[in-house]
Amino acid sequence: MTGQPFPVEAGHIMMFARAIGDENPAYQGASALAPPTFTMASAHYDPDSHLRPKPDEEWFGSGRDAGVMAEGGGGLHAEQHFEYHRPVRAGETLHAHHSTGRSWEKQGRTGRLLFTERITEYRDADGEPVVSAVTVAVVPEGPATPKDAR
Repeated sequence: MTGQPFPVEAGHIMMFARAIGDENPAYQGASALAPPTFTMASAHYDPDSHLRPKPDEEWFGSGRDAGVMAEGGGGLHAEQHFEYHRPVRAGETLHAHHSTGRSWEKQGRTGRLLFTERITEYRDADGEPVVSAVTVAVVPEGPATPKDAR
């Protein structure tokens, strides 16, 4: 199986569930199921993730510019969508595959807004889909050109 490996560990599931304040017993023990947004924690296993600090590189931090996405020139995290094909279980290794999705634009009050999707497919060792995640970023492009002038 190709793609960035993401080992799903029972302890990681338990800590994630505690961090979101969910003490559901299904999220504990060797056969734990993962909470719905758990796959977002895969960034901790991706050495190239923009969310991870890197030695000798400036990091955007966890409190500074909250909501601003590092990639895309200062865009904002606009939406997050998940599709679950089956539950995520402790003891398996998922493989994350990233791709670019749609892009579109809308007219905002202060100018044009550019939207882009980043799709992450999490697959199991057999290559079967487990979770599909779509992150939508928006970048404001300043004052818009009136539609008649385009």
